[in-house]
Amino acid sequence: MSNSPRRSDTTPRVHEIAADLRNRIDAGEFVAGSKLPSTRILSEHYEISPQAIARVIALLKADGIVEGRQGAGVFVRSWQPLVYRPQGEFRRRPPTVDVFMSLLQAEGRDGEQIIEVDTEIPDEEVRRRLQLDPKVPVAVRRRTSYVDGQAFATDDSYVPLSIVEGTEWMFNGSVERGTNAVLAELGYELVEALDEIYIRAPKVAEVERLSLPAGTPVADLITTGHTATGRPIQVTSCILPGDRHVIVYERKKYPLDDAEGHTEGGAE
Repeated sequence: MSNSPRRSDTTPRVHEIAADLRNRIDAGEFVAGSKLPSTRILSEHYEISPQAIARVIALLKADGIVEGRQGAGVFVRSWQPLVYRPQGEFRRRPPTVDVFMSLLQAEGRDGEQIIEVDTEIPDEEVRRRLQLDPKVPVAVRRRTSYVDGQAFATDDSYVPLSIVEGTEWMFNGSVERGTNAVLAELGYELVEALDEIYIRAPKVAEVERLSLPAGTPVADLITTGHTATGRPIQVTSCILPGDRHVIVYERKKYPLDDAEGHTEGGAE
């Protein structure tokens, strides 16, 4: 008896079926949150073995298109993104509402943050952005945001320890008026931000912290906040899972004779 696989069970056929199921999902035949047909039904429909269908489902899971639920089956992943506006950091808002809560209120969502503070010697990327000498310690505020009961994002801020040691910035939990207000009171008001966005696969620690399903890319939004003198004071790394966020920037065209020297086509 031959041990070679049936023609219909070959790798090209498995990829062909996976592509067909993706197209059916994209076309709305299987909507977000709906359950895919059983392995038996898919096997009969595509005239392929159940073992090959399992390989098809594994491909779709790896691409983040479907997810398995213990004892319930395989479901199309739902997408209910939170609109994240980095420019909201500098917008006027009530003095006791922080950026995250403002974001939730704007979107009509329910959530909370868990915030823990620590000190450490920063890695080279943070040290370089803050222009610190080697082995100069920083204070770190690690925020994990939850929306509708699901871990949605992480937001970790780094500031030279010498600036915030002994202040409210170092308290665990939320600071009602916001930590940027604390920095301003200390003489380090953040008036300019440089944003860098890196789209990448998540690190192991990020997968665990955010309970990320397989195949979920993340946006790493790294923001360096500067004072009016141009001194970098705070670096924030915000990890935004791709299945939970849309990043929205607003841009404004300045007139050529703008008093502050902006050029036409500049963005805020």
